[in-house]
Amino acid sequence: MNVDLYDFELPEHLIAQTPLLDRSSSRLLTLNKESGQISHRTFADIIDSLNPGDTLVLNDTKVIPARLFGEKEDTGAKAEVLLLKNMGEDRWEALVKPGKKLKKGNVISFGDGKLKAVIEEEGEMGARILSFSYKGIFQEILDELGQMPLPPYIKEKLDDRDRYQTVYAKHEGSAAAPTAGLHFTEALLEQIRAKGVDIAFITLHVGLGTFRPMSVDQVEDHVMHEEYYSLSQETADLLNETKRRGGRVIAVGTTSCRTLETVGSQLKGEPLRESSGWTSIFIYPGYSFTVVDALITNFHLPKSTLVMLVSALAGREHIMNAYKEAVDKEYRFFSFGDAMFIY
Repeated sequence: MNVDLYDFELPEHLIAQTPLLDRSSSRLLTLNKESGQISHRTFADIIDSLNPGDTLVLNDTKVIPARLFGEKEDTGAKAEVLLLKNMGEDRWEALVKPGKKLKKGNVISFGDGKLKAVIEEEGEMGARILSFSYKGIFQEILDELGQMPLPPYIKEKLDDRDRYQTVYAKHEGSAAAPTAGLHFTEALLEQIRAKGVDIAFITLHVGLGTFRPMSVDQVEDHVMHEEYYSLSQETADLLNETKRRGGRVIAVGTTSCRTLETVGSQLKGEPLRESSGWTSIFIYPGYSFTVVDALITNFHLPKSTLVMLVSALAGREHIMNAYKEAVDKEYRFFSFGDAMFIY
């Protein structure tokens, strides 16, 4: 299957550069995955599409200020580091710039030496393994020196760090936000609970795959990067009960979807149970969903793995038609953009 099947024209002015003042005032395109029927709402109206007995599954990962600006200790040349995966014992997988000039053995200094990193290993496409040294508590130093790792298509400065976090963010570890969740406010979540809709949490720390474009021509040749996930027994029990009573499991974001399908595909029809580990699941058309019935998501990059995931759920033709309509009606795209509900 050719990657070009998932390409579409996207005018640059539709890429949202800043978040809206009110999280839940984004636009919402609803798509019936069976009929292809489309309607246009406001995100706060999502409550009208949820039924008592349904369960919303939210990813409670928290974005760390993972972008660091420093300099090579020997030459003083500028260097940029984007932390991606905590490997333990102060070692991190990261992306570096400029990749051609940052080699194994180089030392990068941040904050006048408050934090230092030695490049231990070199990988592909700017990936490195770094070993950090510092005095004090790493997270506190990162909070002081680091910046939020906004995607490269966002050029505007983010004044409020919290706007690149969900209101329920809890477990630190992501290099990017699970952006479908950015639309929810505490008030909207309370209204959803009051309607009889359950809310469950999983964790998936968003990593390198978010930043890497597909570099193959055939969809089947793409290899996803590993990301850490965790699903508690409490969430597993709630989702099993949701299925028993005939409710829908509604994933908020592709990260929640990938976590649920990672666990579901391992169990092959058995009830869900507590699980954690690393997932590189790649969902594209032809995939049979085991857990997820519906999905709340943003609008994604052309030819991205995420467009393929939503196409697996709703069908490529329905998705391409919905994306064309979203472009025609000037929906806002990507991280700070508008939302879609596939049901």
